[in-house]
Amino acid sequence: MTALEIMNLAFGFVAVMIGVLMFWSLPVPVSSSSPLTGLPFLSIIIPARNEEGRISPLLQSLQEQHFRQFEILVVDDDSSDNTAAIAESYGAKVLKNAGAGKSSACWHAAEQAKGSWLLFLDADTKFISVEGLSNLLHFYQEKGAKGITALQPFHTVERLYEHISVVFNIIVVVGMNLFTIWGSRFKTAGSFGPCILCNRDDYFLAGGHKKIEGAIMDDLALGEAFLEQDLPVRCLGGKGIMSLRMYPEGIGSLIEGWCKSFAIGSKSTHPMIMLMVILWISGGFTAAGALISSIIEWNPAAILFSGILYCLYMIQTAWFASRVGNFKWGVFPFYPILFSFFIGIYLYSFIRVNIFHSVNWKGRKIKV
Repeated sequence: MTALEIMNLAFGFVAVMIGVLMFWSLPVPVSSSSPLTGLPFLSIIIPARNEEGRISPLLQSLQEQHFRQFEILVVDDDSSDNTAAIAESYGAKVLKNAGAGKSSACWHAAEQAKGSWLLFLDADTKFISVEGLSNLLHFYQEKGAKGITALQPFHTVERLYEHISVVFNIIVVVGMNLFTIWGSRFKTAGSFGPCILCNRDDYFLAGGHKKIEGAIMDDLALGEAFLEQDLPVRCLGGKGIMSLRMYPEGIGSLIEGWCKSFAIGSKSTHPMIMLMVILWISGGFTAAGALISSIIEWNPAAILFSGILYCLYMIQTAWFASRVGNFKWGVFPFYPILFSFFIGIYLYSFIRVNIFHSVNWKGRKIKV
């Protein structure tokens, strides 16, 4: 093998190790034997815009929870479908919001909420265990019931195109700065968005969604608002607790959704974590390039070592993916395609945000 080939392989193996340090663990709320009677009344707030096809599983899962001391406030954000009627059929109280966006909807509901604790849920989430809600609440209580505890739900995929979200799901978690081998050494980028639990007093002290109205990445901005008040922000994985299915409408919705958030969200990632992400992704392309080159040149030694490196990347990517979603292992031999899609959408998002200063989401053109 040439010196250049050896250097490329060495870089690839180092990048695999960097990946391990980058995504060391993703804790989840553990089961608790504490009595349900020790928990306060909860207000569950669900902002919803044209969610008639996705909100039913969430509302059904809430009906099945062992903990039932809660009210459900669904904020109909100017829907043109049957979202409100479906919510009412499950016993939720429906509040109207005149199309002013998610942050406005959440604030509107929080002002009317009766609970001591507030749980903000995206309409496309659902609890996958009857103990899921109580486990989350007990975790919050055991941590002093202060600040935010947020979950990133386990991503459920059903169709082949949905697998191209896998690298995004991994990087969204890694980019929170909390899941490296160094734990909480780096300041959190903010909060996960689909599931946010806080107490009422802290929410209004931090200014709540009113303070961050207009922010594209409302979850990161809300977490920052809590941190400004020296309130803790804890982020966890949702495996075994809560799931969501992202962008079932098709690949167009998937591209639009990731474009909306990624270039902006990456600005909150610590530079060290961002460097590790760049090196890990670069190592993946290096491994693929080395294998292709060695096969073209038919260099048995290079084929052996580059093949080992490629398999390591394939297994590592699948391992990381298993923490964040039910992605099928059969797609990971083609991981360079997944990496390439991530790079393409990131660049597209960067151009939309920094050149055109606008993104599209759910029929709205949002200025950024």
